[in-house]
Amino acid sequence: MKKGIRYETSRKTSYIFQQPQHGPWQTRMRKISNHGSLRVAKVAYPLGLCVGLFIYVAYIKWHRATATQAFFSITRAAPGTRWGQQAHSPQGTAADGHEVFYGIMFDAGSTGTRVHVFQFARPPRETPTLTHETFKALKPGLSAYADDVEKSAQGIQELLDVAKQDIPFDFWKATPLVLKATAGLRLLPGEKAQKLLQKVKEVFKASPFLVGDDCVSIMNGTDEGVSAWITVNFLTGSLKTPGGSSVGMLDLGGGSTQIAFLPRVEGTLQASPPGYLTALRMFNRTYKLYSYSYLGLGLMSARLAILGGVEGQPAKDGKELVSPCLSPSFKGEWEHAEVTYRVSGQKAVASLHELCAARVLEVLRNRVHRTEEVKHVDFYAFSYYYDLAAGVGLIDAEKGGSLVVGDFEIAAKYVCRTLETQPQSSPFACMDLTYVSLLLQEFGFPRSKVLKLTRKIDNVETSWALGAIFHYIDSLNRQKSPAS
Repeated sequence: MKKGIRYETSRKTSYIFQQPQHGPWQTRMRKISNHGSLRVAKVAYPLGLCVGLFIYVAYIKWHRATATQAFFSITRAAPGTRWGQQAHSPQGTAADGHEVFYGIMFDAGSTGTRVHVFQFARPPRETPTLTHETFKALKPGLSAYADDVEKSAQGIQELLDVAKQDIPFDFWKATPLVLKATAGLRLLPGEKAQKLLQKVKEVFKASPFLVGDDCVSIMNGTDEGVSAWITVNFLTGSLKTPGGSSVGMLDLGGGSTQIAFLPRVEGTLQASPPGYLTALRMFNRTYKLYSYSYLGLGLMSARLAILGGVEGQPAKDGKELVSPCLSPSFKGEWEHAEVTYRVSGQKAVASLHELCAARVLEVLRNRVHRTEEVKHVDFYAFSYYYDLAAGVGLIDAEKGGSLVVGDFEIAAKYVCRTLETQPQSSPFACMDLTYVSLLLQEFGFPRSKVLKLTRKIDNVETSWALGAIFHYIDSLNRQKSPAS
């Protein structure tokens, strides 16, 4: 018996357990008197404390062992795991047998940086489903820090903290973290863009998430369109049925605009210019998509072109940019890509809409490829298409809705006519609506073509980010299982 603290009395001596000092499995004995009414309390209290401590330590050891086993199960998926197969990961498996995993996608756009934190569940032998999304945006965009790269890190770290709060600790090292920059950085000089990306990569490397060598990149326009196509077809369920019908996608950002759909007509494939067709492999199937991104034809870049300005450059000698698309009495300033321009309307010699349409057609001339098949494909339209339609009451601002392409032209004529006599708080409304109306017609959409405008499908944002992280995770799985 180990030595304890011994108390001598005129009565008998007994021993009880003292709280351990060298470890949860060690005990020490001490002698105390059994004299008087305090005897039971003096024995019971230390004994109960010791037993409780022993149970607590045993639980902690069991929990750590379980977490460690789960971590290695998640990060080292079994060879051959595919989208339709369940990986064996106790910690990453829900009670219903669905495997749970996460992905983080940063969307570095021209007007802001957004983080999307996605949670997926993969039923056995089926394609995954999205079970939760967390979204947060910060302004301005990364391109605003082109001349002060260090300042960009603070916003990135703030958005990373959102992901940390949303994803359980045990999943951090198995969760891929990716940033893809779009038109805002594509329009920057190459050296400035690369410095920004390198700073982001440094911040990512210091995070606890799964970071690959390709974690930060400038997304080419084709990939942006393809990713948005994946998003909408995943959310509508079109990807679950091989050979089933799919929907097309129209996205209008600030710096670029994208169109993507799955051609069913051989003539579309044969007539498409080089660079307009791309092969996509998802869920062990290959799709040949018509997808193209028009850099410089996003709504903000188009505004600048219609005004007669040059991207990234102030007006020569501070000259005022005059446009037939603005109210004749309007004078003001407009900021784009950290450059402030003085703008004004011009005296109208014809209807504002006619003059504006003529100017917009000059900007669009020979810039857009027209395809006949878009007339027969169901299309969803996002971003500024939605915002403009909601702003003039063509759709519900919260729920979205459907309209025909001609509705944009009708709204443009009405707003332009109103601006001739009653300048509004939205001086660019005539220009923007006229531009969108003619852009859609240049794509080949007739005025009677129905478009579905929405921000969300099944309460999930319809951005390219979901499709991009989905495709990235699918690529990681294929790298683990080359045979697939």
